[in-house]
Amino acid sequence: MSTQKPQPQSAPATGMAAGTDFSHPYGPRDRDREAAGRRRQLYPYRFPRDARPLGGRFSVAENSRRLHRFFYIERRLMQALGAWTLSIPEFEVKLETGRHIFYHADAARMLRERLSEQEVRQKDVDAYRDPDIDRLIEEVLCAGSAAELLVGVHLVVGTALATAYRHHIDDTDPVTDAPTIRVLRRILSDYEPMLAWAEAAVGAYVEGGLDESRLTAWRWHLQRLLSSIGGVTGSDPRTDSPGGMRSFHQPFVRGTVPFRDIRFETFKNTGDYDEADGGARFEKDSYESLRLRFIRTQRDEVDAIEAFGTFIWDIRFVDFQAEYDLARITWDEARHTEIGHRALQAAGYDPFELRNRLTGSTCRGPMEPAYAMAEINLFGEVGVLKTINQLIDAARERNDALLHHVADYIRADERTHVRKGQHILKCMTGLDSKALELRTRELFTECLVSLGAVKLDMDVFTVSREDIERLVGE
Repeated sequence: MSTQKPQPQSAPATGMAAGTDFSHPYGPRDRDREAAGRRRQLYPYRFPRDARPLGGRFSVAENSRRLHRFFYIERRLMQALGAWTLSIPEFEVKLETGRHIFYHADAARMLRERLSEQEVRQKDVDAYRDPDIDRLIEEVLCAGSAAELLVGVHLVVGTALATAYRHHIDDTDPVTDAPTIRVLRRILSDYEPMLAWAEAAVGAYVEGGLDESRLTAWRWHLQRLLSSIGGVTGSDPRTDSPGGMRSFHQPFVRGTVPFRDIRFETFKNTGDYDEADGGARFEKDSYESLRLRFIRTQRDEVDAIEAFGTFIWDIRFVDFQAEYDLARITWDEARHTEIGHRALQAAGYDPFELRNRLTGSTCRGPMEPAYAMAEINLFGEVGVLKTINQLIDAARERNDALLHHVADYIRADERTHVRKGQHILKCMTGLDSKALELRTRELFTECLVSLGAVKLDMDVFTVSREDIERLVGE
């Protein structure tokens, strides 16, 4: 066999230059590079250049560490806002809180999914806990008013998160970690209007007479606490923890009483709007009466914001999907409240001239979550679906575009809620549906009797399903 070293062959017909250096088998080769250049010149399209550089500050492990903290803070903010829904008096703040609960839940969901793409099992993400973050959230929960809650959740923690997200986008590898960047940008698309609203809302409290110095002192206190745990990333220089921790003096306990602002007149001793109003506005069972009751019931779903929000708190850390579904339903109920409020205006009413029904929320507030959830899911929402088709048909026949439009969307939402509610109930209780329904009826009978909404009859120990649907409604 010849041992003579093979000689380079002549350049092919493509016109490659002869004598190209092949001595470095793994490096660039002049002949190939020149050929690539000619092919590029012949290519007619000049698309935008991708100027993203390769390289970033974070390894996969460091990226995962930070995303775990982001996920956990978002989850805890969702829970914290849920815990306060009963105790917020101001109508607009309660509505926005219902929306913001879902924004934080959805941020947690996206971060959770991104972590699962970085070889972290979702059950391990769900099991993640951080005592420093817990200490921060517990202090935020000890706000003395809804205004202080907004300062803590939004102006301190939310603002710090938004800053951390922007820095992470700038510092991570824009090519290898592009999915994380996309997740954070999507979260920020919710954060920008949320934080802007919170800043304006705190300003409204101050302009309305609330002591600004108290809010400023609370903000400073929480900022120092956040700094003491290394910021939201845990990697900032740590400072001394502040004194005067409210959560050490008196740990947070969620409220059980529904609050309303002074614009509302409320009632809870009946579920009947006509009785509460001192007389019927329209003939009983007429279309006009059913129409007004439906729209008014939607406005009064402000109590459903309270119910589903508190459920998030009451079953926290049991099941992330259940928390997420509850958060989404809370947002839906906030939208239903907005729909009812605006539909009343479109129908010629000042919404605050119509008394607000607190019967359901008063009963559910102190109740164990499984029974409170069963009342809504098994009675309230199912009750709506029993009658809404006929109402939509009647609206169509009368060319009532307003009612037809809003009821069509609400029907779709309620169907979804009934379906999702089955999984949520399974996370709340081990009772079968029959036992759960019976015990729920018993508890609501006790509450309705105590409120004077029903009279106790020796022959009737529990109100019927239909009575609960009528008396507390959804």
